Amino acid sequence: MPKALPAIDMSAPVCCAPVASGPMNDADALGIALRLKALADPARVKIVSHLFSSTAGEESSGDLAAVLDLSDSTVSHHLTQLRKAGLVVSDRRGMNVFHRVRPEALQALCTALDPNCCT
Repeated sequence: MPKALPAIDMSAPVCCAPVASGPMNDADALGIALRLKALADPARVKIVSHLFSSTAGEESSGDLAAVLDLSDSTVSHHLTQLRKAGLVVSDRRGMNVFHRVRPEALQALCTALDPNCCT
């Protein structure tokens, strides 16, 4: 059984020197690893992709489940992991929960991996 990574607060975008700038300290490396782990699932990548391409800028859990052909509980599980990583924000409105991507969090992760990726 793989060893689980420790839980840390990942609500803020990753903030550290780029990986390419030299050796990282343990805390910065862990922060990046946990966020990458949250994206290391094809269903989560598809969820983030769908949220980015949504014309409304957000989608309900039920709509995501229908579009991605996944069960509601599976989508909920994946969204929880993306939320814990600070990559997605969710808002309850009545009986529905709507989700949107935090682009600044993904931009910060991209910059931490390669400072020249988005220039």
